[in-house]
Amino acid sequence: MDGVQPFALAVGDLDRRLAAGEELRILDVREPWELEICRLRDSLAIPLALLPDRLGELPRSGLLVVLCHHGMRSAHAVRWLQSNGFANAVNLDGGIDAWAQQIDRTMRTY
Repeated sequence: MDGVQPFALAVGDLDRRLAAGEELRILDVREPWELEICRLRDSLAIPLALLPDRLGELPRSGLLVVLCHHGMRSAHAVRWLQSNGFANAVNLDGGIDAWAQQIDRTMRTY
């Protein structure tokens, strides 16, 4: 696909990539109160509203997986990131809720 990343990544695919030790960065665009309920280990937390001011913290190479609660805010963030030069950004399909339902059933949900 000429280096173009897919727009969305399934939670099972992310789980396999993490288990394989693939280098990737996870960006969580939820609000701080949501992070207190649950979050993925080693994720970078930048609320969606602050994203434009914190682009310097994001990698432009390697996979950048963006997540939120159900995938709507992160889909918006991915479209915006891709339009601003982050071709490596993909949305985590179903967000942290899908992760909790399909991968880590011990994770708190809301």
